[in-house]
Amino acid sequence: MKTLFCSCLLVGSLLPLQAQLPGTAPLTPSADFSAEMVAGIDRFLLREIDQAKIDRAAQWPGDMAAHREHLKTIIGAIDPRLPIPALELVGDTATPALLAETDTARIFRVRWPVLSGVHGEGILIQPKQPPVARVIYLPDADKAPEKIVDELLATSGCEIVIPTLISRASDFSTNDRFRVKTNVPHREWIYRQSFELGRHIIGYEVQKVLSVVDWMKAQPTQLPLLVAGLGEGGLIAMHAAAIDPRIDSVYVWGFFGPREGLWAEPIERNVFGFLKEFGGAELAAMIAPRPLAVQHLGFPNVQGPPEAKQGQRSIAAPGKIIKPSLESVQAEMDRTRKIAPGDWAQVFTEEQGLKEVVAHVFPAAVATQILAGTKANGTEIQLPIDPSRQERQVRELEVFTQRLLVDTEAERTTQFWKPLPLQSVDAFEKHTAPERERFWNDVIGRLPDPSLPIHPRSRLVRETDKVAIYEVKLDVWDDVFAWGWLALPKDLKPGEKRPVVVCQHGLEGLPEDVFNDDETSKAFKPYKAFALRLAEQGYITFAPHNPYRGQDAFRTLQRKLNPLGKTLFSVIIGQHQQILSWLKQQPFTDPQHIAFYGLSYGGKSAMRIPAVLTDYCLSICSGDFNEWVRKCVSSDMPMSYIHTHEYEIWEWNMGRTFNYAEMAALIAPRPFMVERGHNDGVGTDEWVNYEFAKVRRLYNKLQIGDRTTIEHFDGPHTINGQGTFEFLKRWLR
Repeated sequence: MKTLFCSCLLVGSLLPLQAQLPGTAPLTPSADFSAEMVAGIDRFLLREIDQAKIDRAAQWPGDMAAHREHLKTIIGAIDPRLPIPALELVGDTATPALLAETDTARIFRVRWPVLSGVHGEGILIQPKQPPVARVIYLPDADKAPEKIVDELLATSGCEIVIPTLISRASDFSTNDRFRVKTNVPHREWIYRQSFELGRHIIGYEVQKVLSVVDWMKAQPTQLPLLVAGLGEGGLIAMHAAAIDPRIDSVYVWGFFGPREGLWAEPIERNVFGFLKEFGGAELAAMIAPRPLAVQHLGFPNVQGPPEAKQGQRSIAAPGKIIKPSLESVQAEMDRTRKIAPGDWAQVFTEEQGLKEVVAHVFPAAVATQILAGTKANGTEIQLPIDPSRQERQVRELEVFTQRLLVDTEAERTTQFWKPLPLQSVDAFEKHTAPERERFWNDVIGRLPDPSLPIHPRSRLVRETDKVAIYEVKLDVWDDVFAWGWLALPKDLKPGEKRPVVVCQHGLEGLPEDVFNDDETSKAFKPYKAFALRLAEQGYITFAPHNPYRGQDAFRTLQRKLNPLGKTLFSVIIGQHQQILSWLKQQPFTDPQHIAFYGLSYGGKSAMRIPAVLTDYCLSICSGDFNEWVRKCVSSDMPMSYIHTHEYEIWEWNMGRTFNYAEMAALIAPRPFMVERGHNDGVGTDEWVNYEFAKVRRLYNKLQIGDRTTIEHFDGPHTINGQGTFEFLKRWLR
């Protein structure tokens, strides 16, 4: 078979060829339009992050109760906590509960219930005299509670609980059943499983803190309650205090500062939509008028995930913690005091000592008592570390999160499926229109419609005896463009309008890949030149470039988008809005028959883009349709994304809102098809069929069962091009 490259030499075409398409300006070739696209989107998003800081001003101070509820939601602190009648002493003959006793205090190992099957664990310092205050002291994630117990704490006269945080080590980021070991930090390991389900490692740990608050506030004698935290503990302390006004004062070090660089920090700090409403200043303002002390020291030295050890998969997301300048911290605190004026919040430098901080966060009489008895330069009290505690903490959250797979499916059934009117297609479409908006706004994240004129540019790039192929570029937003390859059959007659099939490549792909008919090439194996083959059959085909190419270069786009309440598909849908608008204007296009057909990440696109953009008249998902939520979350599937390097793949709260069957319902009543290879490692036939059965049932209930089908073929992750081509022929001709 001649390759596309050889066939470019053929002459005698039936269609008069031009240097560019009519109505377009000349397109200057680029060495790498893909890299230019990703870089342009990056610049666009950095401006959006800066703009979000400005836009937040209109929301503050606002309704503080509403701010608190929204913060609870986006950090996943949504599950009801268990009652905590008492802190449970934990110990046995090998590791007794009483760890140490001094002249002034006893030190115990404790735990307490938080959620079903989930406990907080840590250290209790119990003064021998009636306590003068109560303190929850949160260490950094990499610091065991035992390592911060010193004479200063033991002599303070305060009743102190020091919880354990999930660490940044990777020892338990494993799946023994499938012999999977990774370098994913424990915090990211829990993040990966919980994010898709509307939960978060931050929310889980805030819940553990608030359980202790529940216990402390239930004591017969009410005392000032301080939450203090270092590094990651500072992050948890500020979120807990922002949410719960029962906390009387807050002291953090090693955390506070501007949050616009959130996207570059460890991924377990990624909070969807955070920067739309919150920044460092806004988070702090939620503590007002309670005292807040911020000390500019103790930032954790995190330069990335742990190095992969022998036998570990190196799949952890990049991310660093960088100490902000004192000037930027003070500027952020100035913003805080503009929202909530007063001297309730103070920044303390490294040189300032405990006396100034204690005087700020406690009432004067309590501060005097604490400082009178405290040994200013307390030395560490040597305590044995519980060797199994970290694993227990990781596994408890893992088990809790895995159970949510059942709960979230029940939520989708109750909220999405049961209310569907199935008596007529018209009633169904009327009902699902707002659901489509909810999906676009709340799950995908909606950007404003494209703001620039399309300004199409094109050039002829290749031709065969049957097809002429043009490269096309369209403007979308400042620095953001759409780009792809358009194939016109040469037997197209003047004035004739034909159906269009948008042929979408997968991860790390290019538009040219879906036209490449060189059977020895890497691109041919998955794509089988399906855009070229369809054009040879008489369709117009267009292969857009979706910007999931460039590994970390594109994956960090998702990191920049998520804090804005957006996803990579927020940008991609904007590009496809412009593509559809341009295609519908072309004299050779039948605007009512523009179909979508994508493989792999292109199949992921086939679920999301037509679910939102109804100008696509049908959709074919190849090599991707799945019980998607389970694939993203489950520890029972060897191909689960918790075991792979795609750290951009999780979509906030999708498990509680829209799985693939629900997305297909948003495509209905338009024709929808799944192409599934039995040997395709992205899923299993059982789970693919489980999810598709819901789609089949819906179409049958609407009495349009002929509009949906699934083709199984004995093959791998590839375009099969048999049943799908017949499906296109049926619905486009």
